[in-house]
Amino acid sequence: MARHEDSRKDDDPAPLHGLSRTASFVMVHVGQSTGNQRNLQYGIETRSWGFPVWRPEYRSARPRFAVLATGVGPRVRLDVWSTKKITLYLFEVRENFYAAEAPHWPDEEAENAIKYPVRFGIEPLAVLHDVRLDEDGPLGMAASDAIRVSGTQRGVGMVVDMDPQPLLDAAGIPANWSEQQTVALNRTPGFTAEQVKPPKPPKRPSNGAGFVSDPKKRKAIELHAEDMAVAHYKGEGWTVERLGKPYDLHCVRDREERRVEVKGTTGAATSVDLTINEVEHARDPQNTVDLFVVSDIKVDLRIDNYTASGGRVLHLHDWAPAEEDLRPRSFEYRLPLA
Repeated sequence: MARHEDSRKDDDPAPLHGLSRTASFVMVHVGQSTGNQRNLQYGIETRSWGFPVWRPEYRSARPRFAVLATGVGPRVRLDVWSTKKITLYLFEVRENFYAAEAPHWPDEEAENAIKYPVRFGIEPLAVLHDVRLDEDGPLGMAASDAIRVSGTQRGVGMVVDMDPQPLLDAAGIPANWSEQQTVALNRTPGFTAEQVKPPKPPKRPSNGAGFVSDPKKRKAIELHAEDMAVAHYKGEGWTVERLGKPYDLHCVRDREERRVEVKGTTGAATSVDLTINEVEHARDPQNTVDLFVVSDIKVDLRIDNYTASGGRVLHLHDWAPAEEDLRPRSFEYRLPLA
């Protein structure tokens, strides 16, 4: 999986100013009902989260991290809340708040409506269990109380500034925030939706960002993203050939050549799944490779031939995924000799 460097300036995280020890967090309480826990699973699978309403601070916020917390009921006084322990899912925010145009969550698609219009992209970093909610815990009281308040407001996220170092340390992530101000993805443990255990877990494989179990829907998303990429390059005067493998598009203009990988999702532009061949092809200095990602794609499921439309484009030129932005999802295991 490769993490993107977002070229859209309005979505970039806040620039660094000196060696600040704090970072902006979105603190979210996730209820313990079956529906809420399934939403948590789906958010982890698709690297996206959403809220039903906008808060004024979302317009100017540039959060670096998000915490989704579950396991403790929020409707208690702060002094009672602070005696409890909770499970935290720590994420890096990879796409800032945006107004969604595509149904994404299962209940949205069932109703063909947008119920969570405030979206942002999240990359899983680590799970922390039995985290103290008092002032001696890794959150501190302000962030701890923000989770409690979120739970009393339908899980709408609360934005707070805090020092991320105690959380990174508790998660076993080797990072010195005050000096580096960044977290290498390949040095984080990560987690999957299978680590969330609702009372009746859906029998659905956890397969990474933008995962779609319906093959017809997945095909509609892929074809729409590819159509948008073809239109873009043809509009710039390129001759475009669709290949599919070993890469999606072969583009030629005069003596120039570009090879394009195309990815599409109904969710946020947070991360994409890559094969080892795609990574090696993009890193080969003899190749000039672009990554063309279309997110927030609408899919009309009400007709037999699913129709995809719309989408937000992230276009990375001369793309070569860096090691710190890759996390392996599976390994080939060589069996011992007989």
